[in-house]
Amino acid sequence: MLLFLFSVNLFLFSPSLAGEVDDKIAGIQKAYANIKDMSGGFVQKSFIKDLKRTETFKGQFFIKRPMKMKWSYKGENAQDVLINNDLITIYQKTEKQAFKGKFDRDTYGQAPIALLSGFGKIQEEFAVSDQKERLVLKPKKPMGEIISIEIETAVEGEFPIKSFTINDSFSNRIEMTLKDVRINSGLEDTFFELTLPKGVTVFEQDQ
Repeated sequence: MLLFLFSVNLFLFSPSLAGEVDDKIAGIQKAYANIKDMSGGFVQKSFIKDLKRTETFKGQFFIKRPMKMKWSYKGENAQDVLINNDLITIYQKTEKQAFKGKFDRDTYGQAPIALLSGFGKIQEEFAVSDQKERLVLKPKKPMGEIISIEIETAVEGEFPIKSFTINDSFSNRIEMTLKDVRINSGLEDTFFELTLPKGVTVFEQDQ
């Protein structure tokens, strides 16, 4: 079982509110300018509309910019997800199977943590508004089924984002809360190479 699930109107700002939004964006992009890699823990809460329930998952993530990522989901349905540039591998440990395919903008809904790598280009990628003390981002170009992303900025620490929430066109909602984020720890490229154990069934998506 995959753990992933694959409108925001622009508001008229008062000058002070627009200034606050600009300051938040500037703070995020300034921090990202100095980030080569990042890692930490996460809690994912996925509200699935059709099932009318919220599922919670926990794990660790590792990102080396611009586009090398690994995150490990712990627990009963443990799995590893790796992205190496334009390739994604999802290794489901319990089922002893793996899925390999192409990764692009349309795949972000399947891999929500991957959005962290792109938040350094907010003004290029998104139209931004403010709602209930959160930045609301609407993709300027199609990004799969994602219609908006809400960012809660961090008050303390080196990393500027505390959590982000993805809303899709099916009314599903994925909230990612980040914990103990470390930046520039020197992650090597080899860390993002996955060697699957013997006996794992691999399904490859046609390119």
